[in-house]
Amino acid sequence: MNEKQAMDSWKKSCIKIGTPTNLLAAATAFIPVIYLCVTYDCWPSFSLVFQAWLLTVISFGAFYIVEPLSYYASLGMSGTYLSFLSGNIGNMRVPCAALALDVTDSQPGTIQAEVVSTMAICGSIVTNLIATTLAAFIGTAIVSVLPVMIKTGLQTYASAAIFGATFGNFALKQPKLAIFGLGIPLICKVMQSYVGIQAWLIIVLSVFGTVGIARLFYRKDA
Repeated sequence: MNEKQAMDSWKKSCIKIGTPTNLLAAATAFIPVIYLCVTYDCWPSFSLVFQAWLLTVISFGAFYIVEPLSYYASLGMSGTYLSFLSGNIGNMRVPCAALALDVTDSQPGTIQAEVVSTMAICGSIVTNLIATTLAAFIGTAIVSVLPVMIKTGLQTYASAAIFGATFGNFALKQPKLAIFGLGIPLICKVMQSYVGIQAWLIIVLSVFGTVGIARLFYRKDA
């Protein structure tokens, strides 16, 4: 079996298992709500449900398209299914997958990259589950004795530090592209105070703008 055949077989298996699994998870997410509605006879009206759904789409609709596209290079197909099923994608799954691809010198789009990212994400899910379980029991006690400065720093800068480390890892490989990857959102952020750009639009412009620049660099080198 050559590389292409192995990749085709891998993708078919991922779709066969991942699609129904994610759909099942989405369906079971409604069980607590349905239970409460049935138990307390508090069914909301269709208009209220539609308004809530519309508000969610307006607030997070851009992520439905941006996140799968922007994360796919690091996560791969199986990693995408696993990550959207387990959560913590940007601050946990992507950094773990990106680091695993880096240390193994795996090229995105290859069967090696798919296997490596899947193993890294599975490891992060298990680790995350153990850490979350421990945090649920002892996390509050530990945080309560930390100095205010440390607690404030964790709440304010933890996510930024993770994304910054991930950006730095890729910036070392593509320094020219990193300039645009950082410059586009900075320009959009500055413009936001003048022309009122929405947050979701900044994300779309940053992701697809950087992808477009990367495509130009690729065609130029090719």
